[in-house]
Amino acid sequence: MSMVGFDLKKLWAPGIYVVILAVLAAFPLFGSTYSIIFLISILMYVILAVSWTVFSGPTGYFSLAPAAFFGIGIYTSATLGMDYPFWSLILIGGALSTVVALLVGALTLRLRGIYFTIFTFGLVELMKHFLLWYEVKFTGTRGRFVVLIDNEVIFYALLIILAVLLITAYLIRRSKYGLALQSIGEYEEAAAHMGINVTMLKVLIFGFSAFFMGAAGAVMATRWTYVDPYIAFYLLFSFMPVLMAILGGMGQFYGPIIGATIVAYLEDLLLTKFPYYYMLIFGVILVAAILYLPQGLSGLIEKMIRRIKGGQRART
Repeated sequence: MSMVGFDLKKLWAPGIYVVILAVLAAFPLFGSTYSIIFLISILMYVILAVSWTVFSGPTGYFSLAPAAFFGIGIYTSATLGMDYPFWSLILIGGALSTVVALLVGALTLRLRGIYFTIFTFGLVELMKHFLLWYEVKFTGTRGRFVVLIDNEVIFYALLIILAVLLITAYLIRRSKYGLALQSIGEYEEAAAHMGINVTMLKVLIFGFSAFFMGAAGAVMATRWTYVDPYIAFYLLFSFMPVLMAILGGMGQFYGPIIGATIVAYLEDLLLTKFPYYYMLIFGVILVAAILYLPQGLSGLIEKMIRRIKGGQRART
């Protein structure tokens, strides 16, 4: 009986994810066009937030590079959209983002703390201005038109990307590599003395997270008629995943999912009601989450569950 109970405890969380994904897969059958478009935005942010958490959550390295990898995916679709099928663009965008992440990670993941964060922030600006210079200098244009794709196709593409991301991230966290990542975040020097190749592992996971950001960018580009470097490498795409992960909590994968859903809804609401102040409001939310929810909403939920279980045991 205890063995069965143990197995059920291990399977309940993946089971909930499967049910949610199944419901989402059926949603276009009965949802309105507006709700599908809104869910596309949520799925995009969920992919960015979970991808960011896969690397930054266990290691403690706060990356501000999501906009760089997301932008690479966007420009992949904008540049190659006329020559390649839609599904191959997703793989190409993810692969190019991975290559850039591996190169950048090999150079910068020896840095720590604020130095790594500043460099990743600068990477976004570097790529933005490099592309702008290249287009003006060599193509005589600024920006590109994008081949548009039906909203339902975009929705299912993002849903598939999210499903693959959750499965692989779950397997990594349950493996010896997930344990090694946790040890890097807790005490990197001790992890290195234990024989873990910390630099190699950090670079590989950094590249893994970048793949899904780039793939999501390649999909989202097909929703916009026109993109340029300022649209593709918009800094908000770097800060929003961090805000979502911190608000939701990085201890469990459902934390960034909850955070991304809440923040995406707030963004839609605030852009409509307070278009000039919504970034200020997001800043206040981020500060409040850091001060009063250090473990995020997922940490608060787990604390409440422990209290309920503790009360039940006390009554028993």
